[in-house]
Amino acid sequence: MSKTVEDYLEQLRGELAGADPATVQDALSDAEEHLRTALDQTLGERPDVGEAEALEQICEAYGAPADIAEAYREIESHTPPPLAPPERRAGPSPRASLGPPHAASSFVGRFFGVFIDPRAYASLFYMLFSLFTGIIYFTWAITGISLSLGLIILIIGLPFVAVFLLSVQGIALVEGRIVEALLGVRMPRRPLFSGRHLGLWSRFKVLLTDKLSWTTMAYMIIQFPLGILYFTIFVTMLCLGLAGIAQPILHFGFGLPFAQIDNREIFLPSWMIPLCVAVGILWILVTMHAAKFIGRLHGSIAKSLLVRD
Repeated sequence: MSKTVEDYLEQLRGELAGADPATVQDALSDAEEHLRTALDQTLGERPDVGEAEALEQICEAYGAPADIAEAYREIESHTPPPLAPPERRAGPSPRASLGPPHAASSFVGRFFGVFIDPRAYASLFYMLFSLFTGIIYFTWAITGISLSLGLIILIIGLPFVAVFLLSVQGIALVEGRIVEALLGVRMPRRPLFSGRHLGLWSRFKVLLTDKLSWTTMAYMIIQFPLGILYFTIFVTMLCLGLAGIAQPILHFGFGLPFAQIDNREIFLPSWMIPLCVAVGILWILVTMHAAKFIGRLHGSIAKSLLVRD
């Protein structure tokens, strides 16, 4: 039996051992919000009831930690992120029911199948979009940190720091939703609970000492150079691939050279134009596979910095 809300949360954390950290964070936040809200309401309506007795009744109605943990595991098994890899989805895949394919055909199918893989397009869009989010995050983080250090000696310093830290945790939630939607990595789906039982100073200390506030700031800062890197790499790769595919139009339609070196125009022989198109298509395929791979790596970075341990 849990004597305090903290005891219940610790038991729930233990029951969820091995689960996805984002799931654990959501479960703990939900449980704390429900228990503290119900406890405040019960004590307000029935002041003659002791806190331990009221909490016991609330926990009994809410469910034992083991039951709540099992419910969350069941929900997670049926509601993976929309673009999660197939192995994270419940039940066997249709392809698995057909038996193991030949290794060569399997590789060819996976390589060319990226053209119809929504995860590849979503990852590619994230790689391009990350430049703009990186600029916003970096600017906000550096501005907030600089103003916080400059204003800390003034009376408005602490309120400004508190608002800035709140905005940082809000950005963690927003970026997490973007990462889950585009990269298929499970991220927290609810804001962290901040109990009404805490005073303003206590809430400020929680924000200041919360590791998530500082890891999110680190993520906001590194997102800028990563965004520049992602944008540069994939814009360059896309332009090279599309230039190869467009060679027939550029060559026969507009008479443009394949390359120009020191005012010397280089034209491809006609028989090389189809080969150039084929190479361009293959290059686009490689670009989409690279976007999926880097998207998985970036999802791991986001999960390690934007999810509370």
